[in-house]
Amino acid sequence: MLNTRKMLAVVGLCAAMLGGAANAADSTPVKVAVASNAAQAVKKYGDPTRFEKVIQAFEAKDKTATPLPGGIVCIGSSSMANWHPTIQQDLAPLKIIARGFGGSTMNDAAYYAERMVVRYRPKAVVLYEGDNDIGSGMSPKQICEAFESFVSTVQKGLPEARIYVISIKPSLKRWNLWPTSVEANKLIAGVCAKDPNRLTYVSVVEGMLGTDGKVRDDIFRADKLHMTAKGYEIWKGALKPVLMAKEAIASK
Repeated sequence: MLNTRKMLAVVGLCAAMLGGAANAADSTPVKVAVASNAAQAVKKYGDPTRFEKVIQAFEAKDKTATPLPGGIVCIGSSSMANWHPTIQQDLAPLKIIARGFGGSTMNDAAYYAERMVVRYRPKAVVLYEGDNDIGSGMSPKQICEAFESFVSTVQKGLPEARIYVISIKPSLKRWNLWPTSVEANKLIAGVCAKDPNRLTYVSVVEGMLGTDGKVRDDIFRADKLHMTAKGYEIWKGALKPVLMAKEAIASK
């Protein structure tokens, strides 16, 4: 009888040990899965080479009409590209090299900075990016780091060139993401403040907001994202005086 009880006790102990081991083994995949999900939650920028044909088209055009050194390269996403038809007139007498390419991000601008900026030997650069970054879920920190990468490439090739970065604009379509844009703008402005002789943050926000603090609905196209001529008048009013104060003098 005693031996039977001992055997039952041993069997029970073994079962408990096996059960504990099984529970421990079962808990491990849960932890791994959580870690995996956390890693997947971090957004990554798209491959910049998706714009290779667009960049090559600019380069092909340059073979027949190469811009002279000493101009101002204006690079950025569709908000910059859509300004191409009137940007030279709007920012005259400054000589503009328009190089916006729609759909691009700050990371794309950084990737192509050598070919789209440095190669032209400009005296200054105007940059507009961040809109698509925000729309695709990039964090303010990621956007700022990409901006710093852009600045690093430009300054390495053009140590004296001045860079003017236009603030990420508010829009009707992405108004729900505006707090993220505000934070990104603050980070970018902070980078510019550390090198005021070469980096200038130009805010277009104030003119694009109404007296109620909300984005104006009379300066956008039907897509609620891209601007009409009214919107570009606001950009011109914010950017041109800043450029003229430094670049017009530098041209003389």
